[in-house]
Amino acid sequence: MKIKLKTEEQIQMIKQSGDILTKTIGLIGKNIKPGISLLELDKMAEEYIKDNGGIPACKNYGGFPNTLCLSVNDIVLHGIPNKYILKDGDIISVDSVVNYKGYYSDCTYTYGVGNISDENKRLLNVTKQSLFEAINVAKVNNSIGKISSTIESYIKKHGYYIIEDYGGHGIGLEMHEDPVVPNSGKENQGIKIFNGLVIAIEPIVAVSTSKTKALTGYHNIATVNGCMSAHYEATVGFINNKTVILTDIKNCEI
Repeated sequence: MKIKLKTEEQIQMIKQSGDILTKTIGLIGKNIKPGISLLELDKMAEEYIKDNGGIPACKNYGGFPNTLCLSVNDIVLHGIPNKYILKDGDIISVDSVVNYKGYYSDCTYTYGVGNISDENKRLLNVTKQSLFEAINVAKVNNSIGKISSTIESYIKKHGYYIIEDYGGHGIGLEMHEDPVVPNSGKENQGIKIFNGLVIAIEPIVAVSTSKTKALTGYHNIATVNGCMSAHYEATVGFINNKTVILTDIKNCEI
């Protein structure tokens, strides 16, 4: 494991990247409605990021062709935007990474399309709250496992399933860095959090399974049984013994 420490100045640059990213996601959220296609949303995001001095980091990363990962209903993550037209009652996670002057931020927000069911509203609320619960324990000298166990216990308490094999990660100077930040585990597992660390925390949750299948190579990862899934993510840094949220999720809310 080789963790890349960041200075206070670098963390502030990651926050600038995060501001572009969260405002992009918020723009997309405001345009999510029945009748719009995934490709229209993706084009909108790419233009906004570039107009604000950023680079869409997901595009061409590992063969991924687009700016946004748009994952609808049972698609868990890495959904490739296509001609699909959103329908009333769908849920869609909007996940992207921005490179701004060499500094990377990562954020995800899941939206309901039009009028969604009470069951789906609950799934979204619980998943989002699990992210906030995790951020609350993401503190210098706590272990990564404290984050993992907090997400897992909160999700299980509400009767949902943590998606296996995917989770958070280090970020900042590259899109994916050490350490891994699992969404399940024991409280004292993993390294202790220290100043200069920057991580993405991302609970990924499904209604009735923890298992997935890839529909397109390494992309379009779906639940094995077709149940609904939700995904929220924030980039956080640690400096001067303080936790700094680098992707303000308030910018994503509509």
